[in-house]
Amino acid sequence: MILKIVCINRFLGDIFSLIIFYHDIQKLIVMKSSELGLSAMYRILKKAGAERVSDESADELRRVIENVAIDIAKSAVDMSSHAGRKTVKAEDVKLASKSYTKF
Repeated sequence: MILKIVCINRFLGDIFSLIIFYHDIQKLIVMKSSELGLSAMYRILKKAGAERVSDESADELRRVIENVAIDIAKSAVDMSSHAGRKTVKAEDVKLASKSYTKF
């Protein structure tokens, strides 16, 4: 009887460990690496006048900036391709970023 309980406990423990492992793998799959450093986001927010910066705000700023940068880069690639070039030039990036500037 005791042997059965120990075996069942081990079995349930193994299943629980597998569930946790699967959950951790799923989190790793969902997380994606960023091209931009988090410390740079802290510095940008500090330069903008923030006294204190939360981890979530720095991470959100990184996500937003990266999305904007990807949109600009895609547009710049399209512009260089339209001009018959394989090389993306600064003028392509400047022109592509016009829609994101205030002035």
